[in-house]
Amino acid sequence: MFKEFKKFVMRGNVMDLAVAVIIGAAFGKIVTSLTDDIIMPLVGKVFGGLDFSSYFVVLNPEKVPANLAGSTDYAALKKAGVPLLGYGEFITVAVNFVIVAFIIFLIVRAINRMAEEVEGKPDAAPAAEPADVALLREIRDELRAKG
Repeated sequence: MFKEFKKFVMRGNVMDLAVAVIIGAAFGKIVTSLTDDIIMPLVGKVFGGLDFSSYFVVLNPEKVPANLAGSTDYAALKKAGVPLLGYGEFITVAVNFVIVAFIIFLIVRAINRMAEEVEGKPDAAPAAEPADVALLREIRDELRAKG
């Protein structure tokens, strides 16, 4: 059973998937940092100092502990178990997703272009013969057949 497991793990697809997961996790951290530390502060500055991470709605004010009453610290309220609708965090995560999707699109596009260059462009089908040339060939063949 161990030999079968070792054979399964050492197959190319499993190893490729493992590498992809590790690289994807690291890439996700890079994109999160890019969004949280660079893009969202710039967006906030453009829109007048908005900090999207602090945009939330307390769904049940009675559950807010006395020491956090009136707090605008989303992380502290969430840690305290207060039911929150954190739409600011959602905006940040949505921006993360758009960035990741766009970068993956660019990577796949670049890979497809490189593959086309390596494989070479497929030969185009020969162009159809113009109608007048085809007609002249038919006339020639008829004249040969008669003469």
